[in-house]
Amino acid sequence: MFSPDQENHPSKAPVKYGELIVLGYNGSLPNGDRGRRKSRFALFKRPKANGVKPSTVHIACTPQAAKIGRSTESPIDFVVTDTVPGSQSNSDTQSVQSTISRFACRIICERNPPFTARIYAAGFDSSKNIFLGEKAAKWKTSDGQMDGLTTNGVLVMHPRNGFTEDSKPGVWREISVCGNVFSLRETRSAQQRGKMVENETNQLQDGSLIDLCGATLLWRTAEGLSRTPTVKHLEALRQEINAARPQCPVGFNTLAFPSMKRKDVVDEKQPWVYLNCGHVHGYHNWGNKEERDGKDRECPMCRSVGPYVPLWLGCEAGFYVDAGPPTHAFSPCGHVCSEKTTAYWSQIPLPHGTHTFHAACPFCAHQLAGEQGYIRLIFQGPLD
Repeated sequence: MFSPDQENHPSKAPVKYGELIVLGYNGSLPNGDRGRRKSRFALFKRPKANGVKPSTVHIACTPQAAKIGRSTESPIDFVVTDTVPGSQSNSDTQSVQSTISRFACRIICERNPPFTARIYAAGFDSSKNIFLGEKAAKWKTSDGQMDGLTTNGVLVMHPRNGFTEDSKPGVWREISVCGNVFSLRETRSAQQRGKMVENETNQLQDGSLIDLCGATLLWRTAEGLSRTPTVKHLEALRQEINAARPQCPVGFNTLAFPSMKRKDVVDEKQPWVYLNCGHVHGYHNWGNKEERDGKDRECPMCRSVGPYVPLWLGCEAGFYVDAGPPTHAFSPCGHVCSEKTTAYWSQIPLPHGTHTFHAACPFCAHQLAGEQGYIRLIFQGPLD
């Protein structure tokens, strides 16, 4: 449960706590953002606080005895679905059996400065109840309160040194219903909880990652976002790189990154890259069967053999750790951003499945490949 967008707020500027951005989407959902289903979600101060305090604990003997929650319930402010790496439309995710809890987590923000945000597993339904699955771990704490974990868990990782070019990955932890911090279970849905970590809290910081077992969210504070490049800045960088008129060293035709609004359609001037060496070309097909079949190709410049993919600008500004120029690309997807942004995300282990972790491109969620997970782009300037 989250504090909702105040799209129709009064003339006085509302207090913004921060934003949640879903990893794997490049600025919007594939078919566009609609209602509570969107790729990023701003948290504002509500006109009236709506916090819920713990009360009576009931044990329902069968799942049928409890009114099970749905994503249409009014207390849910933000709906996320399972992220499928590289999905181009919502239909790509329809066949996926969701592993995200219906009431996955809730974030409570203090209404006074410094507006501290804290995360808790599970959320309240319209009856102000929390239901945990039959197989979810539950226990009574030393002060008599009930605590527990959702079936597949809510994991949080706070980066060291904040969300900056100097950031380093932190340690993934699990958060309980009461906001206590635990080491990870052996697998996501194991009934035995991890060990409590006494000296850590559920307080979110700029750059904290929240994994819901199917979707991963990035928390950006309002202060952190004020230091982040804007979409307008990214558009200026796109125009700047196009103004330099990079050329294909084979066809000598001028290359250009397409408009950020056309970020899923391959354009005829689109730059392509050989991922093993970083040489940027226009699209060319020598007519070889291997090339038509999508096999690895040989770079005409240096003869290195590897994947040959189109380049796409990273349009989600919230994923950038600095405002540097778009000089590097993630491998193998070809999303382009600053060098420090590629270096940061390439070292972040993101949860995958029930017990594995791997680095992924934040713009499309594809698992990174190659020695570093990213490459430096080598553009050919105009000959005139």
